[in-house]
Amino acid sequence: MELRHLRYFAAVAEAGHITRAAHQLGIQQPPLSQQIRALETGLGVVLFTRHPKGVTLTAAGTQFLAEARRILDGVAAMQARMARVAAGLRGLLAVGFSSSAAAHALTPRVLRACRRDYPDIELRIAENNAAELTEAVASGSLDCAFLRVPVSHPAGVTFEALMSEPVVLALPIDHALAEAYGADAVVPLQALQGQPMILVRRHGAPGLYGNLLALLERRGIAVRVQAEVDRMMTNINLVAAGAGISVVPASMQGAHAHSVAFRRLPADASLQAPITLAFREGEGWGVVATFVALARRIAAQERAQTAARRPVPKAPKANKTRKGQA
Repeated sequence: MELRHLRYFAAVAEAGHITRAAHQLGIQQPPLSQQIRALETGLGVVLFTRHPKGVTLTAAGTQFLAEARRILDGVAAMQARMARVAAGLRGLLAVGFSSSAAAHALTPRVLRACRRDYPDIELRIAENNAAELTEAVASGSLDCAFLRVPVSHPAGVTFEALMSEPVVLALPIDHALAEAYGADAVVPLQALQGQPMILVRRHGAPGLYGNLLALLERRGIAVRVQAEVDRMMTNINLVAAGAGISVVPASMQGAHAHSVAFRRLPADASLQAPITLAFREGEGWGVVATFVALARRIAAQERAQTAARRPVPKAPKANKTRKGQA
């Protein structure tokens, strides 16, 4: 028995006439009659009572119709589900994020929008550091990951910067630099000379803190690496405990508000913290493509909102011409 036999049988049962059913199915009447006979032979029961005006279901046929419709409805539902899978509207999606990426409004906003707009996408969430997240995406245990600056670039993984923000200096609340520079002041890089730094990175690896150390080295500024930790919140916890100073993305300001002071640093490309989405190359279909498109769309909205909040520079006042001057 094949699925087409069930479709043929249901069509004849609903039409009550083999010729009409054949017309609806787009086949000839004799082959359809042969298929129904073959179905009855295979089942060992008579499904229809034949009469000059058409056919009617036997008791066995009535029971078989209920079973056939259940199977056909199940197949139709399965096909609809698979169509949603192919369209990227249904499936399982494993997403990771670093603690610093999660602190930015973009990451939770994208995750909430995915749950709201795509309820048939099952999200599985994990937190880790940038290095572990990158390895998980490369190996396939994660589909996407939000991180800051990539610390490695394994083959087959795409890194897309969605937006960026400045980093700020994080200081113990009673640190001399916090007292010397007010809340609205910009701390010059030279002031970091000799300071004990807490870094979030693998030793010698590139990334946000690798970029910072390279910038300081170019400026001839030497700092002491006090500790290297795996997560940004561990970093801030150590700053709060007075173990040293660090830099963090601006969106993390406010953590340990009673123990940590945050101060601005000079504008520099090396002192920017992007929000980067990592995903495997070739994921141009399914739920990954849907999620990447959603993240891009919401990031564009965030960038537009950020630009709208920036104050418009005032035009310089024109010098008034004194009387008697041409």
